[in-house]
Order: sequence, then C-alpha cells, then structure tokens
Amino acid sequence: MGLRTRIAEELKATVHGGDLKLERYEGPAGDPGLLGIVPGDPAWQVHGHPTGMLIGGFAALMLQSLHPLAMAGVDQHSDFRSDPVGRLIGTARFVTTTTFGSAPAAHEAIALVRRIHTRVRGTAPDGRPYRADDPELLTWVHIAEVRCFLAGYQTYAPQRLRLTPAECDAYYRQVAPVAEMLGAEKVPCNAQEVERYLDHIRPQLRATRAASDSVRFLRGFGRTGHERLVVRMLMNAAVGLLPDWGRTELGIRRPAAARSCWDRPVATVVGRTIEWARGPSEIQAAAQRRLASVPPVDA
Repeated sequence: MGLRTRIAEELKATVHGGDLKLERYEGPAGDPGLLGIVPGDPAWQVHGHPTGMLIGGFAALMLQSLHPLAMAGVDQHSDFRSDPVGRLIGTARFVTTTTFGSAPAAHEAIALVRRIHTRVRGTAPDGRPYRADDPELLTWVHIAEVRCFLAGYQTYAPQRLRLTPAECDAYYRQVAPVAEMLGAEKVPCNAQEVERYLDHIRPQLRATRAASDSVRFLRGFGRTGHERLVVRMLMNAAVGLLPDWGRTELGIRRPAAARSCWDRPVATVVGRTIEWARGPSEIQAAAQRRLASVPPVDA
C-alpha cells in the first residue's frame, strides 16, 4: 500500500468510520437535498473543503466549550473522552449528510439528533438546569460551528476561491435551515447578524473547568504518534481562527507571529497533503450524480 493510499484510508477511517455510506448521496434521482444547493454554492464550497472543515471543526469545539451550559451537556453526557473518534465520525456524517445528502437522508439524520437531544438534560456545576433541545443553546452551537467553518474556508481555501462578503452572507442563509429544523430559533442569517449575536452572547461565555479539560484533551487526541502530531498542528491552526476574546477566555497565549508565520503555513502543507491523498470527493461526486439524474416519470 502506497503512502497516498495509507493516508486516504486512515482519513476515511477516522472521519467517516471507513464507510462513506454513499447511498445517502446517490439517490433518489433529481432530489435537490435539504438545502437545495448545487456545486459552486457557498455552502457546497465551504463544507466540501477538507482542510477548512477539519481546522474549523477543531476551532468550533473550542468556541462552543465557552458556553457553560452547552459544555456541561457535553461533559456529562458525551462519550468524547472514551470514544473521540466515534464522536468525530457522528459529527462528520451529520454535516455531510445534511449538506450533500438527499432530503430523506438529511431529515433522518436530523430526526436522530433531535431524539438524542431529548435525553440530554441535567444541572450545570453552577446550579443552572440545561437541556440540549433548548432553542438558545442550539442557536449557540450552530453559530459557533458555522462561523468557524467559514473562517477555516476563508483562511485555507485558495485565494481565488474564497467567498465575497455577499457570498459569506449567502453561506449563513443556506445553512440556517439545519439549525432551525433541530429546534434553534432566531438564527442569524448573514455575517452582520452573526457578529451582533456573538457580541450579545459574550457576557454569558466563560471557560469552565470542563472547557479547559476538553481543550487539553483535544490537543492530545490521536491513536498513534503521527496522528497526535497532525492533530496538534491542526489545533494550533484552529487557535488562529478563534476571535481574540475566545483565545483570551480559554487562556490561550499564542503570539500572533507564531499563528501567522508558523501555524498557518504548517497547517496549509498538512491540509494539501490530506487533499492530495483523498483526491476528488466520492461524496460530492455521488451528490452531483443524484442532482444530474432525471427523476423517473410516473406511468
């Protein structure tokens, strides 16, 4: 097995569990998918860029951890410590299915998450009750996630492919239905609304002990030495995607020079290696075949 194949197989196993489940993307013929997007649309571009999504995903986990109630739910109910790869696979499948999958597959994924959320409830260390289906928490988790995905794309996609301000607004509009179907309310749908939302929620955010523990866990994540090295490099790059106040809250003191002159170039090389090994996306190719297929004509 050559180097390219080994990297591709390891990536597929870590992110997708070894099975891409292409049946979620292949049909039914002509199905527009949940978001109704096509190749070239902002959501397709952002969610189809592996480097931006990997680094943005790590940044999203760090940013999401700053909400004490959201972090309490993860800390008390998630199996991320005992099965971090399983959680990564579940998250990746949800994003790819709702973005590139057929509408029935996307609705099935959303219904599963909604059922799980009904069982996630409890009391945070500060005494406040929480529940995972709280519309406000769902909005926070969504905005922290897509804000970081977009930042990852805008940083690591080739310059000529990066989105214009109008396309960034379109991206937020295109992905909002997923959050709304999960139960989120008043979901910001453009960049200005996202920034206003973050300014509004900032007083509620702080790094709890669980948040700090989760960041330390992420930095040491990996089943092998080389996997841990790659994760450490991607995590360093993810720190650069956080807003300044997010790094401050998490107590991360990584100089701007290190972030721009070391972390970003190193992550760019790692990302291009991953993209080279993966080759053209089988998931996106399956989705394109579905979109291009002609639905059967009823007799």
